[in-house]
Amino acid sequence: MKGLVLAGGYGTRLRPLTHTGPKQLIPIANKPNIQYCIEDLRDAGITDIGIVLGNVMPEKVQEFLGDGSKFGVRFTYIVQGEPKGIAHAINCAKEFMGNEEFVVYLGDNLLKNGIKAIPKKMKEEKADCVISLMPVKEPQRYGIAELSPDGTKVLRTVEKPKEPKSNLAVIGVYAFNSSFFKVYPKLRPSWRNEMEITDAISLLIESGHKVVPHHVEGWWKDTGKPEDILEANHLILDGIAEENEGRVEDGASVVGRVKIGKGTVIYGRSVVRGPAIVGENCKIGPGAYIGPYTAIGDGCQVSKAEIDDSIVMEDSTVDVERKLVRSMIGKSSKILSANGLIPKGERLVVGENTSVYL
Repeated sequence: MKGLVLAGGYGTRLRPLTHTGPKQLIPIANKPNIQYCIEDLRDAGITDIGIVLGNVMPEKVQEFLGDGSKFGVRFTYIVQGEPKGIAHAINCAKEFMGNEEFVVYLGDNLLKNGIKAIPKKMKEEKADCVISLMPVKEPQRYGIAELSPDGTKVLRTVEKPKEPKSNLAVIGVYAFNSSFFKVYPKLRPSWRNEMEITDAISLLIESGHKVVPHHVEGWWKDTGKPEDILEANHLILDGIAEENEGRVEDGASVVGRVKIGKGTVIYGRSVVRGPAIVGENCKIGPGAYIGPYTAIGDGCQVSKAEIDDSIVMEDSTVDVERKLVRSMIGKSSKILSANGLIPKGERLVVGENTSVYL
């Protein structure tokens, strides 16, 4: 069985963070989102993986992932270019897949318990397709599956129905065999001008192929918006183990489950309260407070500030006597004090689609 990770899309809801790179590379608990997907596939025994690239700085995805050897897998890069829907992205990998079964994993999704159950179900059920399902509160915002009365088969899938017939969302992990590529030519663009995966699944069902549901256990997150990324960071840090490879100076305090990377120093009068993660070669303090559910990336400096339930990406500096909560600070950013500057006042450099709370 092969794997396919989709790394395209514009990431418009995550601007300005996605002005400088693909959304799949945004770190969650100091690890890019796409890396969790790769590791889930590897842990399920899938090591031959295609990476579908979009047109938002695809070279950055390739630079981070390389040939796959550092993750114990092998990558083949496939260019989709302009995003035309999930089904279109999968069809771009037709040559790579050949006649093999494969698992598709959207590169901006996270699953607590991984995907091991999906290849297993594909084999046990002798299915043509397995779709992962999760109950949601607002089903009209998702692709929704309708199941048979006994719940063993998928009868229909509909993208963002106005009147949903179930609350089971089709989430971003699927398994297919080569029958997908046989029905794809019949697919037509939706009202969004995209080749919808839900329409492709319905075509499989209409063509007599066996499509079965997999009910996901544990949490699932689609990290399409800043608040989703912060919640995912929260969920992952909930399971973090205590580890200290840095140095905690006298007068500093580390409380709870905190992971501290190599070369990092926690200076005096500073407090780091877990669950939290501080990357490598960071300088925290003196007099800083890092609160629960905060991720500080490699090479960061945090002085005097209080940071709670936030993500500070690598090589950033926060040196301001203010409290930051539920914030996302992009790579190599600076949050500095305006005290002593003339004329007095707040000084901002604000990009497109940015939110500022002062």
